[in-house]
Amino acid sequence: MSQAAGAPAKLGDWLADPWLRLGTRDMLATSLGIAAWGLVTGVAMVKSGLPASLAIVMSLTVYAGSAQLAVLPLMTAGAPLWVIWLTAACVNLRFVIFSSMWRSYFAHLPRRQRIWLGYLSGDVIFVSFMKRFPQPQPAPGQLPYFYGAALSNWLAWQLPSIAGILLANSIPLSWGLGFAGVLALLGILLSMLADRASWLATLVACTAAIAAFSLPLKLNILVAIAAAVAAGLAYESAERAWRRARQRERGAA
Repeated sequence: MSQAAGAPAKLGDWLADPWLRLGTRDMLATSLGIAAWGLVTGVAMVKSGLPASLAIVMSLTVYAGSAQLAVLPLMTAGAPLWVIWLTAACVNLRFVIFSSMWRSYFAHLPRRQRIWLGYLSGDVIFVSFMKRFPQPQPAPGQLPYFYGAALSNWLAWQLPSIAGILLANSIPLSWGLGFAGVLALLGILLSMLADRASWLATLVACTAAIAAFSLPLKLNILVAIAAAVAAGLAYESAERAWRRARQRERGAA
């Protein structure tokens, strides 16, 4: 696949691209967790009172499981619209970081294609992509690899999510799907904890969410996100200051 052209002339050539197949294979390990998460979210949308048609539209357009699950209780409780929007925006702030890092790889592509890539992006895709392409510069294979991983992730999410929406009234809560969704989230989270800053931010978020659990309208989620972001930025700032101090000491020596 040509990185500049963005897509091959024939669908067969596109599907036969080895980088696309590699991206698909890399996502297989997490597909089961993504599917469980999607099924739980689909059931939750209908159980919260959304009509099946609206729930399907939400799944296809929003395509952000953590944000969807975060705002559903707020919608059910009749929370103000600004609270719903702010919660979804805060939960998805991580995608600003993802897009800023992906800019080094895909900034040369047309805007329309970059918007499409933004829609298809996800947490696990980001982790997998950065492991395969650690150098922040365009290289052959990046675009087909992204599409292979992203389309696999999209199908692993959308098909179970829509199944959960259509079968929500037939799936009893006694199956414990909520716990399955939690396990799926934990699996995805643990795969992203690659350094001390991410571990610190995670521990701070968990502590803050529990400490602020009594706040109304699930505002403890916003508190946890704000605390985690602040802790992560503070750690990285302190680490940079420590490195500069070490460099000055070495220079003086």
